Amino acid sequence: MSAETTDWNNVQNHIRKDLDISPQSLHTDITTLSENIAMDLPIYPDLIVEENNTIYFIGVKSKATVDVIARLNLLRDFCLKSKFPKEIQLVIAAKSFPEREKRLMDQLDITMVKLPWSIKLATEKQSKPSNHRITSAKSWKIVSRLLKEKKTSIRQLAIGEDISYGWAHKTIQALIQQNIVKKENNRVSISNVDKLLNGIAWERPLTNLKSCEIQIPFSESMHAAREITRAFSMQHNIPVGFTSYTAAALYAGYSVRNDAVYLYLNDEYIDYFRELFESSPANSIKAIIYRPDREVFQNTLEIEGVRIVSTSQALLDLAGMGYSAMDITKAMVAKYDLL
Repeated sequence: MSAETTDWNNVQNHIRKDLDISPQSLHTDITTLSENIAMDLPIYPDLIVEENNTIYFIGVKSKATVDVIARLNLLRDFCLKSKFPKEIQLVIAAKSFPEREKRLMDQLDITMVKLPWSIKLATEKQSKPSNHRITSAKSWKIVSRLLKEKKTSIRQLAIGEDISYGWAHKTIQALIQQNIVKKENNRVSISNVDKLLNGIAWERPLTNLKSCEIQIPFSESMHAAREITRAFSMQHNIPVGFTSYTAAALYAGYSVRNDAVYLYLNDEYIDYFRELFESSPANSIKAIIYRPDREVFQNTLEIEGVRIVSTSQALLDLAGMGYSAMDITKAMVAKYDLL
């Protein structure tokens, strides 16, 4: 389900008040679904709210329909079969609730939140989900360039990343449709960073790229990253690129977890990695290895002896870690234009 709203903050505030949920508990942590259930269906909710041990799956529409009810109910069934770790409450927030739909919602224990007529909602045509992936290699170049430029034209985005104007325009239109980007005259800017990051986490969860975890005999992550970089550079520069927390620590000087390193490595070199570094769990940290889904090695650079992926790739991967890395991801976005 795609959110219809063009007045998203007002919708969230109204739902929060109706459900008596604190502002701190209201967020769209879409990765909660992708990390806990194996599902490849477009039935995720418009909004997810967590309060203590309860998670609310919320559909936001102009009018409650059988289709909306059925999709939410199917989502709940998937979660229950996957032993979802929280109590699930379904909610539909709408301006109109036909009698048949109200009866069905009562039978299925779906909470009704009536939205004021004054809140602006897009039409079904406007809100039709886009199949344009914002995390594809070309689209992400446009998105990351916009994050860096903050406010610019679609033509400048295309020129800056050597992407066709048509593709840049399609990418920006998909983001406008999702109320992530706004357009003023001929200039565009990102208006909802949280929704962008959550969309990335849903569309490209980094955990889906994980190849393996290997215990390595180090007590400090940066020392481990330097030794791994050096070892692989000695072997005809076998491509390696550290990402996620490891890259963020070097790009922005953040103090991050020291119990793991995060890196891209092609499958053909994993046995060699094990030969060099695998150790017993005692006095060791983890090397979390990801399988590249695009060209990630071409724009790597070395900082303090560690070979790391580009800022664009590091940010994409951090966002793909979802809520667990949300704070550091937002901090990196805030200073992205300076990196």
